[in-house]
Amino acid sequence: MPFVTTTEMFKKAYSGGYAVGAFNVNNMEIIQGIADAAAETRSPIILQVSNGARKYARHVYLMKLIEAAEAETSLPIAIHLDHGEDFEICKSCIDGGFTSVMIDGSKHSFSENIDITRKVTQYAHARGVVVEGELGRLAGIEDDVSVSDEDAGYTQPGEVEEFVTRTGVDSLAIAIGTSHGAFKFKPGQIPRLRFDILEEVARRLPGFPIVLHGASSVIKKYVDTINANGGALADAAGIPEPMLREAAKLAVCKINIDSDLRLAMTAGVRETLVKSPEEWDPRKFLLAGRENVKELVKDKILNVLGSDNKI
Repeated sequence: MPFVTTTEMFKKAYSGGYAVGAFNVNNMEIIQGIADAAAETRSPIILQVSNGARKYARHVYLMKLIEAAEAETSLPIAIHLDHGEDFEICKSCIDGGFTSVMIDGSKHSFSENIDITRKVTQYAHARGVVVEGELGRLAGIEDDVSVSDEDAGYTQPGEVEEFVTRTGVDSLAIAIGTSHGAFKFKPGQIPRLRFDILEEVARRLPGFPIVLHGASSVIKKYVDTINANGGALADAAGIPEPMLREAAKLAVCKINIDSDLRLAMTAGVRETLVKSPEEWDPRKFLLAGRENVKELVKDKILNVLGSDNKI
């Protein structure tokens, strides 16, 4: 099966009241863990690549690894650029075989965001590639994306219709209280998603796919494993999974997961090396990380996304 766009994925997800997982990939073991979990649960997946991942693993290597995952599983897989910061990065990914790109113009003014997003959309659509835009800014740090609490801001529902109409985007990432990274909240702070904003956006854009970034839940058992093996993540905290499941039942068709994957991988590697300090074979500790990633993704598909048996 060739790589697909997210168009049909999102139509099915919207009507079915579930979301498709968009999992960030950086290396072979993470891709294998995600693909194995999706194959076992018969779930569509989006494998997304940040600019930082492209710098680390290099575009061609990641594309060939994702091609291997598709060849082995025959899953419907979309390849997505996460947080493309400008037209040139988006163009490079479109020309390089991606089926979906995100242009993140949220740091610009509303009008500038429209202009850059429309430019990317016109280029992408002429080549059969779909585009995700963003309104509102999430706090937190993830790869090249760094937004302070002071600069973060909720999506304004009154802007979404004009933005979608003028840009022609195929999906829209909104800010309703999620944030990037493993330290999403201050100690004692209670996570809260603005479902009122989500519901108003859905009312204004009926049937239109909405995206949540920064949606890792910072799974406690992986954090505990890391801390028990020399880590220092005492204040790590994420979005409660029941909130994400509720969002998936509404207009949210794509939920991004990155930090949880990194935590799962790191927990497996740390635990293996601490238990067996004489270990020197990377295959042993990377295997443990890969198995954690697979376990995590299966749980997300079955208990958060609801995308199992949807291929």
